[in-house]
Amino acid sequence: MKRIKWMLLICACSVTAVYGQKTDRDYLRSGNKLYKDSLFVKAEVDYRKALEVNPKSADALYNLGNSLLMQEKGKEAMEQLDAASRLEKDKEKLAHIYHNMGVILQASKQLPQCIEAYKQALRNNPKDDETRYNMALAQKQLKDQQQQQEQNQQQEQNQQQEQKQDQKQDEKEQNKDQQDQDKKQQNQNNQQQQNQNQMSKENAEQLLNAVMQDEKNVQDKVKKAIQMQGRKLEKDW
Repeated sequence: MKRIKWMLLICACSVTAVYGQKTDRDYLRSGNKLYKDSLFVKAEVDYRKALEVNPKSADALYNLGNSLLMQEKGKEAMEQLDAASRLEKDKEKLAHIYHNMGVILQASKQLPQCIEAYKQALRNNPKDDETRYNMALAQKQLKDQQQQQEQNQQQEQNQQQEQKQDQKQDEKEQNKDQQDQDKKQQNQNNQQQQNQNQMSKENAEQLLNAVMQDEKNVQDKVKKAIQMQGRKLEKDW
């Protein structure tokens, strides 16, 4: 179960304030009371006021981060917790800070960074079983995520391979169709050529027959003329 460490902190050393003015510790106490009453927005205001008085207050940064986290402002909360981790020296407090950073990262599926945050928390507090459990859960989630990514990549590769095979098959069928069409066209051309050749032969025969007929007609006419001429000669005699 992922839970934030919400222990509210009050710094031991507060900035000395002018008489009548509130110190950062005053704002921290007020903010912590509001936080416990689940008035997270109002608590945020007091924590920010504490930081105005003492910008280097790791406790104010940590508590502000928690109040933002409870408002589901993960990115802003992360910024405050990260700033607190750079200032805090106490190991137990650091463990709380890194634990909550891990929770935010885990919720946003940034699992490698989340695991590293939990490791930092355990380095500062090796006895924290809750952090250890969260880290084990994040490691399992990361492994599952990587396996899913590998499966997705394999599936994508298989799909690409199938697409290539389908494309090759389509090209092969297109080539076959083109070859069949070319062959059909060639057959049609050959048939047309044969028809033309046949027509040319028939035309030649017809022309030859016509010439021969004409020649016969001429010969017949010549013969007839000769015969007629012969008759005239016989009559004159």
